[in-house]
Amino acid sequence: RFGENYVQEGVEKVAALAGLAPRPEWHLIGPLQSNKSRIVAATFDWVHTLDRVKIAERLSAQRPLDLAPLSVCLQVNVSGESTKSGLAPAEVGAVAHAVAALPRLRLRGLMAIPEAVAGGDMAVQRRPFRALRALFDQLRGEGLALDTLSAGMSDDLEAAILEGATIVRVGTAIFGSRAAPG
Repeated sequence: RFGENYVQEGVEKVAALAGLAPRPEWHLIGPLQSNKSRIVAATFDWVHTLDRVKIAERLSAQRPLDLAPLSVCLQVNVSGESTKSGLAPAEVGAVAHAVAALPRLRLRGLMAIPEAVAGGDMAVQRRPFRALRALFDQLRGEGLALDTLSAGMSDDLEAAILEGATIVRVGTAIFGSRAAPG
């Protein structure tokens, strides 16, 4: 499984590794703009950063029929940061039910990137992941067949796992920090 933050870099890597067997599973873990939805729908297996019904509708309409439904996670802004993307927790239920009804998407779960905690205080790190898990459990209680909590990165993955994360993103731990492409 490979996660990509940038659509164009991901598309290039998918093409470069197209001959591998078995085929890698490709996850878009970075932001998705509506003008990139067609290429994402045709290239990736997962989108972790879905935060608008409009984008979900585009992805569903543009997903090629010869591919399995696109697995998606709704991005939740559990920390309420104005600089972060994602749905407010109060918006998640309505969006989740709308996305789950789309024919070429498979709503798998929720994703969050909480605010970084200075000093790595485990109890403080766990709070937003606990809130995400509670929202996840609520949606499952409403009948949605969710199986994925995409939460935690290199600096907070232990806290995320303790709160039920099933997918963590550890690129910085493996590759080191990097600058955004110019």
